[in-house]
Amino acid sequence: MAYYSAYDPKLLESVHHVHCIGCGGSGMYPLIQILHSRGLALSGSDVEETKITAAEREMGMTVSIGHDAANLGDADLVVYSAAIHSGNPELDAARARGIKTVERSVLLGFVSRLYPQSVGVAGTHGKTTTTGMITTMLELAGRDPAAVIGGKLPLIGGYGKAGSGTSAVIEACEFSETFLQLTPSIGVILNIDHDHLDYYGTMGKLKLAFQKFALLSRTVVFNMDDRNTLDVMNSIDRPVLSFGIEEEARFRAVNLQEYRPGFYEFDVEELGEPFAHLRLGVPGRHNVYNALAMCCCVRPLGLTPADAERAAAEFKGTGRRFEIKGECNGAVVVDDYAHHPAEMAATLDTARRMGYDRIIAVHQPFTYSRTKELMDDFAAVLNTADVSVLLPIMGSREVDDGSVSTADLAAKVPGSVVVDGLESAAAWVKANAKKGDLVVCMSCGDLYKAADMMVE
Repeated sequence: MAYYSAYDPKLLESVHHVHCIGCGGSGMYPLIQILHSRGLALSGSDVEETKITAAEREMGMTVSIGHDAANLGDADLVVYSAAIHSGNPELDAARARGIKTVERSVLLGFVSRLYPQSVGVAGTHGKTTTTGMITTMLELAGRDPAAVIGGKLPLIGGYGKAGSGTSAVIEACEFSETFLQLTPSIGVILNIDHDHLDYYGTMGKLKLAFQKFALLSRTVVFNMDDRNTLDVMNSIDRPVLSFGIEEEARFRAVNLQEYRPGFYEFDVEELGEPFAHLRLGVPGRHNVYNALAMCCCVRPLGLTPADAERAAAEFKGTGRRFEIKGECNGAVVVDDYAHHPAEMAATLDTARRMGYDRIIAVHQPFTYSRTKELMDDFAAVLNTADVSVLLPIMGSREVDDGSVSTADLAAKVPGSVVVDGLESAAAWVKANAKKGDLVVCMSCGDLYKAADMMVE
């Protein structure tokens, strides 16, 4: 059985046909685009039709709905997403036949090494936005980068692209240590917060993973204002580029001001000297940090400060990051991927600064362990909204042991409304939202479906 769990420089040697289990996922699609650009025959399967599977068919890929061993055909490499496990008929059949099998993150590590200038963007918060910003900067500069992004970037029409240039920008997720498959030319650490402790167990082990990521990078870009990140970087023997607002970082934002409610402009100094003036096209003070990380990448990528200025102005966000979906009874409805208290706090702070009469927070808690461990933090953030509408916890990979529920969270958020699902959440908003309100839907689950229902 040829099962690959680490980088193998010969992974694609003598490979002609790659079969992708879970091909409809946003993380798999950019890899499929890259493999397609290199002339490989492709097939795949997933459980339902999506816009991604439709796009893959337009590429000439054979896509099957439903998993069946017959879908493998004459594949000589099988790639599977993290959601696929032993017991899947295609994965089991591939292993029984001795076909090379590899998890998506391992293939991502292999693919990243095909590009001399690779940027891996890691951190608990802000990965998708920063990956999108850096991709935008390279794209507008005519560099045609490859990209693997956790949200849709309108500029490139999707979650990523193959690119014909020498650069690749990759969202590097810390869950299950998948980012340790990468060896980026530039490793970006935006921040390190309490998350995924169901996997790591302790903050010490989480920090150790980020330390390993930094050591796998040739140059490390890091947030000097983040205490946990500083703890990691204090022992790293690598060339570094720091950014911040409060601390004396190499790249620092000064003269910070709002040019309209919620939207910031500022000067960037490098070692105290003028570097650029940025006016952000996305709202929120937290995005100042994301833009500073982009500025740190300018010189290593052979770009100019003017490229950063243009990208900052023209980047309008990625899908599910403060994405305006439309209106409901005159109220503006926003969908946001925030699912950690720190992310939700940044999202609601941005919302509050935009001058609406009332902020309605609609939240779908994600995983029982996170909800239980950070219960008081979630409650504190939700209490900053005028009204909070709470859905059942989405367990995802976890099993409900009955030790925590949405009712426990609601008890700590006076005046909150508990609903039983997506349709009920949408119905409550339709019955209660009015002109002057901003409805902010926050979840990394399927709450976006309720946001769509609200504006239909």
